Amino acid sequence: MKRDSVLSLVGIAKKADKIASGEFLTEAAVKSDRASLVMISPEASGNTRKKFQNMCSFYQIPAYLYGSRDELGAASGTDFRVVLAVTDEGLAKAIEKKLVQAGVPRADAGVSGEGDKGI
Repeated sequence: MKRDSVLSLVGIAKKADKIASGEFLTEAAVKSDRASLVMISPEASGNTRKKFQNMCSFYQIPAYLYGSRDELGAASGTDFRVVLAVTDEGLAKAIEKKLVQAGVPRADAGVSGEGDKGI
């Protein structure tokens, strides 16, 4: 099995106590301007994905759809997680660099924080 460098960096962030995992803690980190990067599992419900995509777009925090709920959970030291935030700017930049190299598009790109209007 190939080692996933993105999830390895998430594990390092966890050991450094620089992540907020789960919906409640991730939302609090984003809204309090502590989050530097948000990772959302593609397995998250449509409502959860949309909620965090819109929130990250509004607060101008990069968000990526990446990893299964089990992978994100294992990297964050829990059974499963569908969303987590990295709160260390340096680690967030390193993770984002790996995500960009892997060709993972931003989840918050093109999402308006103001909702759909007029259509």
